[in-house]
Amino acid sequence: MKLHYLFISLLLFNSLTACSDDDNKPGTPPVPPDMSGFAKGADVSWITQMEKANVKFYNTQGREMECMRLLRDLGMNTVRLRVWVDPADGWCNKADLLVKAYRAHNLGMRLMIDFHYSDVWADPGSQTKPAAWANLSFDELKTAVADHTTEILTALKNQGITPEWVQVGNETGNGMLWPDGQADKNMAQYAALNNAGYDATKAIFPNAKVIVHLQGGDNNNLYRWLFDGLKTNGGKWDVIGMSLYPSADKWQTFVDACGDNIKDMTERYGSEVMICETGMPWEQAATAKLFLTDLITRVQGFDNALGVLYWEPEAHNSWNGYQLGAFDESGKPTEALDAFK
Repeated sequence: MKLHYLFISLLLFNSLTACSDDDNKPGTPPVPPDMSGFAKGADVSWITQMEKANVKFYNTQGREMECMRLLRDLGMNTVRLRVWVDPADGWCNKADLLVKAYRAHNLGMRLMIDFHYSDVWADPGSQTKPAAWANLSFDELKTAVADHTTEILTALKNQGITPEWVQVGNETGNGMLWPDGQADKNMAQYAALNNAGYDATKAIFPNAKVIVHLQGGDNNNLYRWLFDGLKTNGGKWDVIGMSLYPSADKWQTFVDACGDNIKDMTERYGSEVMICETGMPWEQAATAKLFLTDLITRVQGFDNALGVLYWEPEAHNSWNGYQLGAFDESGKPTEALDAFK
């Protein structure tokens, strides 16, 4: 069944890509973005689920397009994809991840894999163990993290797909896999779980950069506390990942604070930094464009800053109740995404 789904999804992808290529022939095709250097991209993990629900995507001229191709034409060079261990509905499991990663790879786009180490959303308010891991001892939990990481990355490698970045945990400002890896309760155990993911990643893809990703990129105190704790306990990372979700009326304050935090992280730990998630309400597209333009310019100003990624910009018409996408109700990208050109 999974192989059947993969086959159908790839047929859909190929047909949509072929149509968009043909449609582009009469005019001047967009210049492909630079696939090296600064990363500009998006997390598009909802894409296959949206396509299954018959959601369509259109360029600004109203031409239907495959969404990843459309985002690439808008200047993005990177795709971020989350993976869950055993989600109840199957979305964002290994098979679904492989479909999306294959599509991004075929478009020549760079890839970030975002391990949540959960069956559901992992974020600052919830770091729930997968059901199958609920009763494991701590040593068994470390092994489970390593095995899951190895399984997913090996599956990508077997398809000839090499991620440039691997995120071990999602928004882990207070650790992951609670309560065992809850950082304010046991920083050493969080560091050990983090290292299980780090070491497993390097065993499969030695050149992949491993990201530890926290929420609140404007909160320097949080970042100092967490990364000081990791460093004290032998925690490993290559890149410090940040989320930044400003309010529309105070975005400049958020960007200023985030810039200060990036400067501190690069100087304090000698780390590279990346904005792994950002967003703003789709109805405030003009303000979002100002925010994103300033954020990208600011981040590009740091030698050790790697890129800026938007979170699920393709979400529109309140998909799953989400309002921070960057497509309008007709399925076209808003002007906010002009910042990525």
